Amino acid sequence: MRLALEGSQALARAVALCRPQVVAAYPITPQTHIVENIAKLVADGRLDCDFVSVESEHSAASVALGAACAGSRAYTASSSQGILLMSEVLFDISGLRVPVVMTCANRAVSGPLSIWNDHQDAMALRDSGWIQLYCADNQEAIDTTVQAFRIAESLELPVMVCVDGFALTHTLEGLTLPSQEQVDAFLPAYAFSRGLDSSQPISIGTLVSPDHFTEVRASHHNALLEALVEIPAVDALWQQMSGRGCGGLVEVRGDPEARVGILTLGSVLGTLEDAMDEYPDAPRARLIKLRAFRPFPVEALRQACAGLEALIVFERAFSPGGGGIVAAEVQAALYGHAMPRVLSYAAGLGGRDIGLDAYPRLMQALEAGGEGFRFFDLKPDALPEGGF
Repeated sequence: MRLALEGSQALARAVALCRPQVVAAYPITPQTHIVENIAKLVADGRLDCDFVSVESEHSAASVALGAACAGSRAYTASSSQGILLMSEVLFDISGLRVPVVMTCANRAVSGPLSIWNDHQDAMALRDSGWIQLYCADNQEAIDTTVQAFRIAESLELPVMVCVDGFALTHTLEGLTLPSQEQVDAFLPAYAFSRGLDSSQPISIGTLVSPDHFTEVRASHHNALLEALVEIPAVDALWQQMSGRGCGGLVEVRGDPEARVGILTLGSVLGTLEDAMDEYPDAPRARLIKLRAFRPFPVEALRQACAGLEALIVFERAFSPGGGGIVAAEVQAALYGHAMPRVLSYAAGLGGRDIGLDAYPRLMQALEAGGEGFRFFDLKPDALPEGGF
């Protein structure tokens, strides 16, 4: 079914098609419209689900954790400071291997206060043990949401679906929603092998001594590595059933034969694709969409970058005092494998617009030489003395 939908509406409809039994959420811009639309579906009788309005994001994650352990398919969503307030529980969910799905409507993290999009919130949780999948457009957001429930429940790992705030969540466009029959055929009924059962009482999340903690962490790490197989397999199955795929772990677009690459996450990929059409005289680039950031797809990335002489990593977050977050992992993955020259850019921070002219400017910067970390569109004359 093809409809004109705001991204948040589409995400709510996609979640509803997966038949969650418990949804817990607290409003925060730009995530609010997602759970508002889910709440309306519940209130209108179109979704049979317990919608729990809580007093904070910490509680939202806690309700999702408890519901999933008790045998219910659970979902939540948040952004920015809300994601950080959840962080204690997000580590619990992943460490206990509980299959919760969450939408992160990516937004800059304070301070100073910003309500606009960048990826600093999800990147701050990159080591929390959640699978992280980034969506390039709203159609991918719909399809990735459906896939996320299957991946989470197959591996007993939580999945964070990262969607650019405002750029996607508040954009109205024509989108294809799968049918309920398609989703039901694709997504088995919820099952959690270590779930709570009053007839056979067990404890979840008890104290683990130093004698066993390393083994617990190793098991978690190995399960995430299994996701490197499961994510593309689930994507391929969904493509077979729906006619739409999301690119697996890493997808190459643009000119696959180009010797220069630009690696991105999220919606900026569409900007760069349009820019290549807008500036046909600019050098051609191989556009590399990093869909899975956790687990980090080392082998898939090496294949996507094979033959490159130079690679620009164009990301919407950075590590203060360190540099590019994704760029550092890309360099580590490519080290010793004919690694191209790497330029690392933090771009679009706090929602700053990335225009079509970014593409030729990046090509010019590459020709000018140099490596290392830089801020894209930095205005040196506007740098505040002593902060804000």
